[in-house]
Amino acid sequence: MVAAPVTVQPHERWDDAILYFVVLDRFADGDPANNQGVDRAAKGTFHGGDLRGLRGQLDELAGLGVTALWITPVVANIPGFVTGAGFPDWGYHGYWADDFYAMDRRFGDEAELKALVDDAHARGIKVLLDVVYNHAGYDSAYTKDPRYRGWLRTEGLGTCGQDDITSCVSGLPDFKTELPEVRDYLLKAQIDRAKRAGLDGFRLDTVKHVTHDFWQEHRRRVDAELGEDFFLIGEVWGGDAQSLDPWFAGGEMDAGFDFSFQGNALAWVQGRGRTIAFDRYLKSREKVREGYLLSPYLSSHDVPGALFQLGGDRALFRLAAILQLTARGVPTIYYGEEVGRPGGDWPENRSDMPWGDRKIQPGAGKPRDEALRADYQKLIAIRRAHKALSRGLHTSLSSDGDLLVFLRRDEASGDAVVVAVNRGTAPATAGFAPPAEWGTEAVEDAWSGESIPRSGDRIEITVAPREARILTASRKTT
Repeated sequence: MVAAPVTVQPHERWDDAILYFVVLDRFADGDPANNQGVDRAAKGTFHGGDLRGLRGQLDELAGLGVTALWITPVVANIPGFVTGAGFPDWGYHGYWADDFYAMDRRFGDEAELKALVDDAHARGIKVLLDVVYNHAGYDSAYTKDPRYRGWLRTEGLGTCGQDDITSCVSGLPDFKTELPEVRDYLLKAQIDRAKRAGLDGFRLDTVKHVTHDFWQEHRRRVDAELGEDFFLIGEVWGGDAQSLDPWFAGGEMDAGFDFSFQGNALAWVQGRGRTIAFDRYLKSREKVREGYLLSPYLSSHDVPGALFQLGGDRALFRLAAILQLTARGVPTIYYGEEVGRPGGDWPENRSDMPWGDRKIQPGAGKPRDEALRADYQKLIAIRRAHKALSRGLHTSLSSDGDLLVFLRRDEASGDAVVVAVNRGTAPATAGFAPPAEWGTEAVEDAWSGESIPRSGDRIEITVAPREARILTASRKTT
């Protein structure tokens, strides 16, 4: 008998989502027959992960509590490699397109993409596809075909500019997206594929290297052909609540990655900077334009992973994860960080998903921290049970020394949660008046399961070293 799929309650709104990011080639190999040029011992080669493999592990994600999945591009990538990094570096990540109208057979075909989306939907998970409009791959067919050569700025032709729009990012051939024929060609490729596969959204690559009028046309066509609920989240390098606003002001995307979160959170848990300053930073993240979202992350494919930056210190990493999953916005979990994948500097930040004793390539035998994964499951469940954590406003309750205590409150749902995080090496105490939303209900620490006594109209808590508390009214599980 085939086991029923693990399901998750779909998110109601995108600010309630839990987004999980997978580099497809490094996750799970479900079809060894498409393993062209696979060499798992080399860091710049294909390792064999594909759509079928990811599809086979959707229960892993649903069981974690993931409600949205972001996968790297699936277009046909350049057939060869480049050596600028000092070793043969292939397009295993999907960002070096050779043909936008074809799927890369090393990942699978469109039937597999649609099957992934259908199976994810059956589990309550939405699927976002990473799309690139700014550039083609190194020495791509587009640079050689006379039909397309005039569409690109290249270093070889000396036509790369010096500004964000006309520069050739990392030396990649830069599409002249200001030309109507280029724009139409690229938009049709991605939008038609999304329509055929039933995708729920796009992750937009290299946003600031493409003009606003392109993104405005993109939004119009997406709304018209894929529906106004189709979600657009963009990568504006260095983006935060303020610098993302030009793209939000024109409605060009719904959300942007918050590049400020990783550095601020990791610095604070390591004892750098005053707690009051970090508390003010968390409050400042509310300045995003109404109706638009930030997506905080701890690790990604472009920066050293959080656990690596913390020197492997899992206690501090848990604190960072607690801060991320109690922060406003759409938290992005980078594949494997929830099981302790170290995620070093590039290219180690794109290492194989650890599967422990499960015989799943390419990461079979790589150790995984199941206790850390259980903590992520609990954190995600707490977040999803409390609208205050995904939608609520931030109020400081205490920011003395190494102890940070703040309230998240959502008036619409009548929900309130108090979060206390101690980065120090000694116990720390704080007292506060319980939020009105709790009424006279009993108070519990949802993180530890402990009951928290009241002392008149005050609550006094002690937080152990390098630990946290997430306090709620016992009845508040909406």
